[in-house]
Amino acid sequence: MVVTGLALLAILALPTGRYLLRAAYEETRILLRRKPIAHMVAHERLDAATRAKLAIVLDARAWADTALGLDAGRSFTYFSQLDSDTLVLVLSAAHRDRLAFHRWWFPVVGSVPYKGYFDFAAARREGSRFSALGFDVLIRPASAFSTLGWFSDPLMSTTLRADSLSLANTVIHEILHNEFYASGQAEFNESFANFVGARGSAAFYSRRGSARAAADAEARWADEKLLAAFWRGLHHEMDSVFKAHPGDSLRDRRLALRDSVYGRAKTTLVRELGPKLRTVSPRYLERLTIDNATVLSGRIYLTDLDLFDSVYEREGRDVRRAVARILDLARANPAQPFDALRRFLAP
Repeated sequence: MVVTGLALLAILALPTGRYLLRAAYEETRILLRRKPIAHMVAHERLDAATRAKLAIVLDARAWADTALGLDAGRSFTYFSQLDSDTLVLVLSAAHRDRLAFHRWWFPVVGSVPYKGYFDFAAARREGSRFSALGFDVLIRPASAFSTLGWFSDPLMSTTLRADSLSLANTVIHEILHNEFYASGQAEFNESFANFVGARGSAAFYSRRGSARAAADAEARWADEKLLAAFWRGLHHEMDSVFKAHPGDSLRDRRLALRDSVYGRAKTTLVRELGPKLRTVSPRYLERLTIDNATVLSGRIYLTDLDLFDSVYEREGRDVRRAVARILDLARANPAQPFDALRRFLAP
């Protein structure tokens, strides 16, 4: 028992141990603030918009459980009011002269290309440290996260600020993480969840008779697929440039070419792709900085979305069947889930 206690103290003394301890503290605070959503809707004095959003959350989680066959557990049956309008800041850092993330390792989830911070000042300090080391850095806010079924994830006040369509998408997206999460496969996990959230929310609103909301969900998904193709093409071009100029002696050449490629890409994004996007603000595209961290982060959430849609088409445009098929394929090959999909779709 003494040895075990000393080992635990040694782990907590390490940076990762301290980080996990802080995360556990914040998760405990979130859980202690939980209030049953059903009780709030039935008995509390709420404005009409809040009441309607909470009802959407309950309906969307029930839809994910019954219509999509996902194990919702007790996720999103509770609400937690937070003190901030941002839940966590997510940090990503990419090498400037090659398309590779700095990766962090954590128990259960394995190697991941991002790290969430409840301590916003710590996130910015770590971002500054990586910048000083020569990395491209991206820090973005996140309003929700999944504990992968370990706890009954509540709806956070940060998530409730979204519109109803985004709410349904987020609920279904996060419940998918409860059902499946391949260790070390962040690109597949997030892209798959994006597919399920998008197609699932469109089907959810269609079944409710909300044709306009269903059409909006389809439009957002179409835009995500256009952006996925943009990031895929830019990733391929930049990877080719870096590989054509290897070695330390050509590093300056790689960086110069990189700046030229990204400059042209920004023009293409704003002037050519932007007018085709129906749900993405042109001002967002104009403000976006394109660098290795942006390209790789875009690939995390938007990798090979057409593969998921191809399975969806193969399964008769039935979301439940498509999700079940993808889950079976990914579980059979969790180390290479994208390859499992490609083999299934091959002629």
